[in-house]
Order: sequence, then structure tokens, then C-alpha cells
Amino acid sequence: MIAKTFFGLEAELAKELRAIGATDIEEISRAVSFKGNLEVMYKANYLCYTALRILKPIKTFEVRDENELYQKVKEIKWWDYMEVDQTLAINAVVNHSKITHSQYASLKTKDAIADGFREKFRRRPSVDLDNPDLRINVHIHKDSCTLSLDSSGSSLHKRGYRSIVDKAPLNEVLAAGLLKLSDWNGQTNFYDPMSGSGTLLIEAAMQARNIPAGNYRTEFGFMGWKDYDEELWNKIVKEASNNIREFDHKIIGTDQSMKAVNFAKRNVRSARFEKYISIQRSRMQNFELPISEGLLVTNPPYGERLEEDDIIELYKMMGDQFKQKFQGFNAWIFSGNMDALKFVGLRPSRKIHMYNGAIECRFAKFEIYKGSKKQSKQQPN
Repeated sequence: MIAKTFFGLEAELAKELRAIGATDIEEISRAVSFKGNLEVMYKANYLCYTALRILKPIKTFEVRDENELYQKVKEIKWWDYMEVDQTLAINAVVNHSKITHSQYASLKTKDAIADGFREKFRRRPSVDLDNPDLRINVHIHKDSCTLSLDSSGSSLHKRGYRSIVDKAPLNEVLAAGLLKLSDWNGQTNFYDPMSGSGTLLIEAAMQARNIPAGNYRTEFGFMGWKDYDEELWNKIVKEASNNIREFDHKIIGTDQSMKAVNFAKRNVRSARFEKYISIQRSRMQNFELPISEGLLVTNPPYGERLEEDDIIELYKMMGDQFKQKFQGFNAWIFSGNMDALKFVGLRPSRKIHMYNGAIECRFAKFEIYKGSKKQSKQQPN
């Protein structure tokens, strides 16, 4: 199988897959390949915070043009995978191929499947782009085509708890991956000073309480498959529910936008986390933090909607606040503005190369010591 993820999160996803029993794990760009049975596939969809999709390849073949694609897709006995009265959708990705348009590859694949059914049953399955019983992934790279069944259905970042979002919200899987990279384990306090729609806060609470990534979803692609094992699925869900734990620290978010705060509070209510997450309207520099140590992770503006002088001042302010208020914290900034990061005024102890969509980003760690770094290291544990 293939688990899709964001660039920079491959190693974290590999760890998660290993923990659920996957074998033959191999990290590739923006994805991890692995082997596993039906239980591993169900668990990968339900438990892995950093997976976007779980694909199950069923056929790989050479393809030089659209006619060859049509013929080879049509040769597959698709009735082994779906009934004629079920619905399907095709997603195609085409790179460096003589077939230049992904939509055309999708269309030829759909025609081939429909014609195969029509010849055998005199009927054909319908297309449903929004909620199909079977979602098929076509990946063409040069002269190689891989057909996969998409076991996830809609992307796994659609957790199901976000009822409303502000502008440019952080993708849930990316937020979860940032927390994994920051070594968040739920054993300390957490603060996001620019919390927006609350995604980092909610993902932090989910990981702290060991709540499955798919806890709020009711549908996955594999539920429409002919081999869907409902008993096995219910067993996995029950076991995961038994592993949910309590959380005894604080998760705090602030934002200067009242609109963002209201949105975040609605999402926190939707996730049923009011007991664990507190959010209020405040600028970072005005907020009196009720905790003395913990983890800070934030995704500040990159500058798309701010003047250059304002963005520099914002990052300078964060650095000043780190030094004044956050001694004893590990602070992480995820930003697509590498120049602005220099104005934090602190030397990052780690910088991770990542992307947010098409935007190249850095995830930078700042260790804020009490006193000097030297004094901090001399203090007994």
C-alpha cells in the first residue's frame, strides 16, 4: 500500500505505520510504501495522524498513449471490486507522459471501466464525484501507470471536527505532523499565540488524549468495498476507544482577531474539547501566560497580507516575547517567510525544510533557557 503525506513528514508517518503493524516500510517523496493486511489498512486510515490517503495498488503496466490506457484498464475484472449498481470516481495524476492531461486520463479510465461492465452485464456503474462507493487513483509517470483503490475516500485531513475556518487555515494533517516533529507528547502545557481557527490546539488535544485521527469521521472509502469487514472495523474502533487517556495540563490559544477566536471556539466545541482547551482574544505581547513552562508551536502570518515592515516587526516581537516570558519553553515557528524568521533574533537549534501547499517553509525550534544556556546546562535535573 501507499500512504500519502506532506513533504517532511515521511519519517513521522513511517513511525506511525510501524506502530500499527505495517511491514516492508519505505519512505518515498511525500509518501510511505508499506505492506499489511486488512486490519493494518483500516488502522492506517483510523489511527495515523500524518496520513492524507491510503492507496491500495491493484495493477501496474506500461502505457504509451490513451488507447493503450483504455485497453489495459478494460482488461481488468472490475466486477471483482464493485457491483454494477455502485458508483465510482476517478482521480488521475500524470507526470512526464505522452498523455498530457490528467482529466483526459480520468475520462479514458472511466470509459474503459464502464464499457467493460456494459459488455458483461449490459449495464454500467454511475459516476459520483462527491461520495462514490469506489474511488480509483490513476498515477501515470512517464510510461508507467499504476491503478490503485483509494481506501480513504475523502482526504484524511478532513477530520470532521472543523465546522468553520478563518482565512488560509492550517491543514489538519500538516498541523498534526508539526506536533509530532516538535515531540509533543501531552506531558506538559501547550500554547499557540496565533491560534487562528484552532487547528493546532485541537490536534494537540487529540494527540495528548490518544484520540484516533479518524475519530470524528463516519465514512471511509473501504466501507464501500466488496470485502468490507464491519466486525473487524468495529473491533479496531473499540480497541482505540479503550486507549483514550486523560490529560492533566493546559492547552491555551490566543489570537488578536475576535472572528478567529469565535471560529476556534466553535471548532473546539465541535471536537468536544472545551474541558481541555481555553482560547481568548489577546495579542501575544499583552497576554499574561498562566503557565511557567511547556511547548509553544505557532503558524504566524508569512506576509501575503501584511506589509514587509509589519511582518518584520511581528517576528521581532515574537523573539522579544520568547526571551521575556517563555524561559523554560521549547518554541517552534512554522513559517513560509525565511527572511522574516531571521528577525526573531534567536538562533534556532533546529530547522526543518517543509512545504505548506506550494509554499516552501521552515519549521524552526528555539530553546528558551532560564538564564544563559550555559547556566541552564549546569543546573541539576
